[in-house]
Amino acid sequence: IDPDLILYVVDQRQSLHFEQVFLAAVKAGWYKPEQLEHLGFGTINGKDGKPFTTRDGGTLKLSDLTTMMREAAQARLEETGLGQDFDASERSDIANKVGMAALKFADLQNQRTTNYIFDIERFTAFEGKTGPYLLYAAARIKSLLRKAADMGVAPGEITLSEPAEHGLVLALDAFDKALSQAADKRAPHILCEHVFRLAQSFSRFYTDCPILMDTTPDAVKASRLSLAKTALRQLELGLSIIGIETPERM
Repeated sequence: IDPDLILYVVDQRQSLHFEQVFLAAVKAGWYKPEQLEHLGFGTINGKDGKPFTTRDGGTLKLSDLTTMMREAAQARLEETGLGQDFDASERSDIANKVGMAALKFADLQNQRTTNYIFDIERFTAFEGKTGPYLLYAAARIKSLLRKAADMGVAPGEITLSEPAEHGLVLALDAFDKALSQAADKRAPHILCEHVFRLAQSFSRFYTDCPILMDTTPDAVKASRLSLAKTALRQLELGLSIIGIETPERM
């Protein structure tokens, strides 16, 4: 194995250790300086400001953390009434996706070296800058596309006339820059910020630009449906890059 680049994703408090290890590896002639990089990250803290632990003070296992998030997501779904008409298997699948989206987005939306507070209530909320909010945005677009198909409305040529349409297009156009910056700077929070802004832009578009109303001209319906379909495709792509799956409905 002869890697071009080795990235060490480890707590930033270990930066001195890696600086010494890298220097030794370079002096030994094993690697060049540009082949070794430490990607330090901040700590996850409890509300007391100290590193997050179990109730007895031990290190929290990832399996316990994911279980905690799934259970919190299930409780949140029951509280909001989302998915109550679905069968048990689908509700369980949605709860799992919501829980994992809440956890991953809460972690990755922060600048990598920043410490943050573990707040399960905030992470699982369907409002604000959260993973569940993004899943709901994607599910809403999927519902819209299914309804359009049932009505026989198909996507068509895109024409722009309303400010919210222009805003959505500009949000979509920012994807390549966000993706390249996230990769170049080793900063996934840049991509997280983009998908959140995209979801917000779609929400404004959805509110300001009726798509399937009887009073909406057919050509406008087709254009706006194309915008919605494109927004969904980019939203799901962005989320998949940061490891988040979207449900078909919620």
